[in-house]
Amino acid sequence: MAKTKATPPRAAEHPWVIAFADYLRSECHLADNTVVAYRRDLKRFYDWLGDRKIPSLNIQQLADYAGWLHAKGLAPASLGRHLVSLKLFFRYLQLEGVLKENLVELLGSQKLWQRVPAVLPPEVVDGLLAAPRRGEPCWRRDRAMLELLYATGCRASELSHLKLRDVHLDGGYCLCHGKGDKQRLVPLGKRAADAVREYLEHERPLLAGLQPTPPEWLLLSRRGRRLRRERIWELIKHYARRAGAPEEVSPHTLRHSFATHLLAGGADLRQVQEMLGHASIATTQIYTHVDHARLKAIHRKFHPRA
Repeated sequence: MAKTKATPPRAAEHPWVIAFADYLRSECHLADNTVVAYRRDLKRFYDWLGDRKIPSLNIQQLADYAGWLHAKGLAPASLGRHLVSLKLFFRYLQLEGVLKENLVELLGSQKLWQRVPAVLPPEVVDGLLAAPRRGEPCWRRDRAMLELLYATGCRASELSHLKLRDVHLDGGYCLCHGKGDKQRLVPLGKRAADAVREYLEHERPLLAGLQPTPPEWLLLSRRGRRLRRERIWELIKHYARRAGAPEEVSPHTLRHSFATHLLAGGADLRQVQEMLGHASIATTQIYTHVDHARLKAIHRKFHPRA
C-alpha cells in the first residue's frame, strides 16, 4: 500500500508523542502539516534522548541537546522551531502530570536563534519577475506565479492551493488560506493582476482542458493538475539562476522582500502583519530589523557626524 503524505515519523510511535499529536489537532486545532512538523522535530529529540528518561533530564542536558542540534548544521530558524516543538511537548507533559516543571522554558528564546531573513533589492526582484521568456512553455503561468508571490507575500503552499474563486481581479484582491485554514484578504497590484489575467485568457484554458473535469485551482501544472508547492520551489530556483539572483532564493525570499519593501515604503507594521497572516506582531517585527539596518547604512553614508 502506498504511503500517504501524512505518514508520521518513526518517533511518533512513542505513546506520549501520539497523544501530543492528538492534543494539537483536537484541542489546539493546528493544521496537519504543523503537527507533522512537530512530530518530525520530536523524532530528532528521541534520537538524541536514547536511554535517558524525560522526567530525569536537567537543564544542562537540555542545553546539550540544543548544542547537538547546532552541530547537525540546522539553520537558525530550524533550531528555533525545534525548541518551540520541545517546549510545547514538555508543556503538554506538565498538563498530563508527567513533569512538574518545564525546564525547556529556561533555554534561550527563539529570538536567540533567529537570523535576519534574506531580502532582494527591488531591481533584483524586477529581474526575477521578468525571467520567464515569451514563447516558452507555461511562461505566462510562471510570470503570474512570480508576480503573485511578490505582490501578496503568500507562502508557496498558500499559492499552490489558491483557487479560481479566491482571485478577484476587478476588485484587486485575493483570498489566501493560511496556516490553520485562517483566511485573509491581500491586495493585488496592477502588474500582478495583469499577469494573472493574461494567464487566464491564454494558457489556463489549454491546461484545464487536459483534465476530464474543470480544475478549481488557479495555477495548473502542464498536465492540468494543481501546481504543487515543491514545483513552485523548483521554478523559483530555475528563474533565480537565469536572472543571476542569489542561489538561496526561494518563495519565502519573495515573501520577505514583500514585507521589507512595504515597511521601507512607509507601510504600517500592523497592516503588514495582517497581509502576511502572522498571528503575533512579534513575528512581523523581524522585518523592522532589516529596515533599521538599511536606515543605519544610509545614516552612516550621508550624515556629516555619523
